[in-house]
Amino acid sequence: MDFTMNVPTTVNVTKLYCVMGVRYWEDATVNGKPEDEDGPKMPFAVGDTWAINIDLETGKIDNWPGGVTARTHYKVCDAGAYSLIREDGRVAASRDGYVPSMLAPNGGGYGDYVILDIGPDGTIASFRADLSYFEGDYE
Repeated sequence: MDFTMNVPTTVNVTKLYCVMGVRYWEDATVNGKPEDEDGPKMPFAVGDTWAINIDLETGKIDNWPGGVTARTHYKVCDAGAYSLIREDGRVAASRDGYVPSMLAPNGGGYGDYVILDIGPDGTIASFRADLSYFEGDYE
């Protein structure tokens, strides 16, 4: 008789990949200018989706265009998918739904909002990796 055991394994994760459905692009600024709902200038905005890859150690968004600053207060609610990525690029854990607290590093996100202050090098101010959102959820 076969029995499948689920044994927790420690793996090194380096990135947080986020794909989020943004309700209102105008809830952000890019280079100090309010966003336009019809033509958002936010890097990595495609349609009504914002997809970013964040380095967990530095809080820097991969491939962020140099010199661009942004502030977000996006209402995403449960229209997001979040994945922890291993060094080799494989997914270690993923969850859909509420926004992880680390995407509102100064608080106030309540699982619904992505509140980020992004500097000109793509670094998210006050970012702290908090992996508790993914505990017990692995692939």
